[in-house]
Amino acid sequence: MPSLYAVVLGIVVLTLSIVSLSQLRGIKTKADYLLAGRSLPAFVLVFTLLSSWIGAGSLFAGAENAYRNGFAALWQPAGGWAGLLLIYFIAPRARKFAQFTIPDLLEARYNQTARVLGVIAILFAYTAIASYQLRGGGDILHLIFPDAITSTLGMYIIAAFVIVFTALAGMASVAYMDVAIGLLVTVALIVSLPILLHHAGGLAGLHAALPESHFHLLGSISFARAMEFFLPTMLLMLGNQAMYQKFFSAKSEKDARTAVVGWVIGTVILETIIVAIAVIGSALYQTGEVSQRPREIIAYTATHGLPAMLGALLLGAVFAKVISTANNYLFSPATNLVNDVFLRYMQPGASNKRILLGSRLVVVLLGIWALIQGAYTQSILEKALYAYTIYSAALTPVILAAFYSRRINSHGAVSCIAAGTFVTVFWDTDFVRHHLSTGIAQRDAIFPALLASLICLFLVSWLTPPPQREKVAQFLP
Repeated sequence: MPSLYAVVLGIVVLTLSIVSLSQLRGIKTKADYLLAGRSLPAFVLVFTLLSSWIGAGSLFAGAENAYRNGFAALWQPAGGWAGLLLIYFIAPRARKFAQFTIPDLLEARYNQTARVLGVIAILFAYTAIASYQLRGGGDILHLIFPDAITSTLGMYIIAAFVIVFTALAGMASVAYMDVAIGLLVTVALIVSLPILLHHAGGLAGLHAALPESHFHLLGSISFARAMEFFLPTMLLMLGNQAMYQKFFSAKSEKDARTAVVGWVIGTVILETIIVAIAVIGSALYQTGEVSQRPREIIAYTATHGLPAMLGALLLGAVFAKVISTANNYLFSPATNLVNDVFLRYMQPGASNKRILLGSRLVVVLLGIWALIQGAYTQSILEKALYAYTIYSAALTPVILAAFYSRRINSHGAVSCIAAGTFVTVFWDTDFVRHHLSTGIAQRDAIFPALLASLICLFLVSWLTPPPQREKVAQFLP
C-alpha cells in the first residue's frame, strides 16, 4: 500500500514541479514575480484563492476541532464565509488601488510608520501559518512511511520543496499550481464523503457512535468559545494580504469580483465536507494514534477508511493543499520584505535582476524561520488561532477603515496595529498567566487584542486631527 501512496505523491510533486517551472520564462520584472504581471483571469483567481485559504488551517486545525467538538467546529470556517460575503464589495476597490502589498496600502492611506508596523505584524502571522503547513505535511509523510520518515523529517522534506518552488517563480508559480491543486482537492473530497458516510453506517451510525452534542449548534463548547473560532477567521479573511495580493494580480476589477463569487461557493462546500469527514473519522477511529493526534484525522481516514486508489488521491490532494498554502503564506511576507523594506529603504533603484535575486533569498530565509517555528508547534489549532488573531486585531481594522472611513487617521492606525500585535504576542506569556485569573488567562487572545486595537483606532483618531483629503480620495470616491 505505501507504494501506491508513494506513486500518487510522486505524480503530485512532478505535476506541481512542471507547472511551477513552466512559469519561469515569463519572470522578468518585479510585477511578473510578485503579481504575475497583473494578468490572472477569474478562473485562475478562484482556485488560487481557494487553495490559499483551505490548507492546514482547515485540513488539520479545523479537522482537529471537528474530531473533538463535532459539527460545532463549523463556527471556525463560518467566520470565513461571513468575511467572504463582505469581500464581494471590497474586491473591486482593492483591484482599483492595485499596489503590491498591504503595507503599500497602509502607507498610502496612513503613513510610513503604519507601513513598517504592518510588515512586522504580517511576518509574525504569516510565518506562523506557513510553519503549521510544514508540520502538517510532515505528518502526512510519516503516516505514509511510518518506518522510514518521522514527522520531523517529513517536515524538513516538505520545507525544502516549498522553499525551492516558491523561490523560483513567485506569484505565477503559486497561482497556476493552485488551479491543478484546487481541481484535485474538489473532486477527491466530494467523492470521498458519501463513501465514508456509508462506511460509518450513515447518519444513524454517526448518531449511535458519537455524543449527541456533536450534532448541536454549539456542541459542548460555549458561545464565547464559538466566537473565539469565528471572529479570528472572519477578520483574517477580511484583511488577508494573500487575498488582496491576488486581487492586485487580477486582470480587471470585474475579474476580481467574479472570482469572489466562485470562491464563496467553493469555500462553503469544501470546508463543510472537511468538517463532515473529520466527524465521520471521529466515529470510525476513536482510539489509537489518531486519538492522541486528532489533527491527522483527514489523512488517517484517507489511508484507513477509503478504497486504496481513492484514499491515495485524497491523501495526495491534502498533501498538495498543504504545499500550496505554505507557498502562499511564505511568498506573501517575502513580498513585504522585498517591496516594503529592501526597495523602500535599502536599494530604491535596484534593477529587476537584483530584485528577483533578493526576493528569492528572502523566501529562503523566511522558509527557514517558518521551519524553526514548525519544530516547536504541538497543536496546529492553537497555532492557527494565534496567527489569525495577530492579523485580525492588528491589520484588519485599519485595512477596512482605509476603504470605508474618512475619519480614521494615521495616529489611530499606528496605535491600532501596535496594540493588536503587542497584546496577541504578550497574551501567551508567563506574566499574563501569573497575574490574571485562570479563567481569563486561559482564553484566546482575540477578545483582549481586538478590544485594545479598536479602542486605539477610534479613540486616538477622534482625539487627533482628521486625515488629509488626498489620502482618503485614493480609496473613497
